[in-house]
Amino acid sequence: MKTLGSVPTTSASAPVSLANSPRSRRTLVSLTPLIDVVFILLVFFMLASSFSNWRSIELNTPVRAGSGSTTGQALLIEVRQDGLRLAGAPVTRAALAGQVKERLARQPDLRVLVRLADGVVLQEAISVFDRLTAAGIKDLSLAGSAPQ
Repeated sequence: MKTLGSVPTTSASAPVSLANSPRSRRTLVSLTPLIDVVFILLVFFMLASSFSNWRSIELNTPVRAGSGSTTGQALLIEVRQDGLRLAGAPVTRAALAGQVKERLARQPDLRVLVRLADGVVLQEAISVFDRLTAAGIKDLSLAGSAPQ
């Protein structure tokens, strides 16, 4: 038997079948390890993900001063770097909800505006909103920065 290039031939130059040749046998790749890895990744990401219940805070857009509403109908809470102020007077976080509820009991049509001072992190305002909504106060608005 002679070989011409890579194809073995017989003496009559007829090509021999490559079906029984050891080089022609292909190794099949099993998909089971791939499926196992994908399943493990799926389980990992499902367990590592956070499924916390995101709470939404409803905010009303503040009414512009020129549209018939006066600023006397709003209760202003200022979130400053040095603390909280309720209608210009300093107030602690613990007493804030109680004082706002007292004022709303006297004047139920008041809107509650929360204003952030410059340099205050938004999370501070969110914690104020959380305290007020936990106290049952519904009409909350986030006001823009103070006029300069």
